[in-house]
Amino acid sequence: MPIRDCAVIAIDGTQAAGKTTLIHALTAHYREQSVNVACTGEPARTSPFMEAIVLHGEGKFDLVAELDLFALHHTVPLRAARHHRLLITDKTPANVLALARLVLDPCEPGAAKALAAMEKLCRAWMPLAYDLIVYCRDRYDQKTGGDRFREKVLALQDDADRAVYQACKDTGAPIVELPTGLSTAERVRWIVEQVNQRGLAAV
Repeated sequence: MPIRDCAVIAIDGTQAAGKTTLIHALTAHYREQSVNVACTGEPARTSPFMEAIVLHGEGKFDLVAELDLFALHHTVPLRAARHHRLLITDKTPANVLALARLVLDPCEPGAAKALAAMEKLCRAWMPLAYDLIVYCRDRYDQKTGGDRFREKVLALQDDADRAVYQACKDTGAPIVELPTGLSTAERVRWIVEQVNQRGLAAV
């Protein structure tokens, strides 16, 4: 129970892997089982920096925007875990680290040192903070539903998949790969079995 007696499960993966749909379905399952569960939304959707870049075309993915997002991926789960027995998070700080490596200009002042510091923090904290990372390999149509938050990174899906998985694995936090091609209900059942094996969701 890494965060004040709350078990933490992260759903991670590249863009359009069905993570958000799965998080809500998994949370609903545990609520039906009377587990004191909470889930987090995707922090990027609450970041004013990402909103300006993605929705208003103002600025670019720079160090300030990436550090803000990286910080959110720490503070949002910490706050959400309060008073709950189980927390399901939308991605991990390692996801932000991996994408920052792909989008940041390596010549930007401070970028290299900041990325190195982000990596050190991920390696130090994530094995303590996450009981399990479930990595999603499925690929759905990124353009479905007109999600503008994905438009800026449409071309990065393959690179992001490799980078995010490796960044998560490098932290040493427990990680399992969700089988591909499952329905949402089948995905939930598979994850529940993994969680039960580890004794993470006792009522």
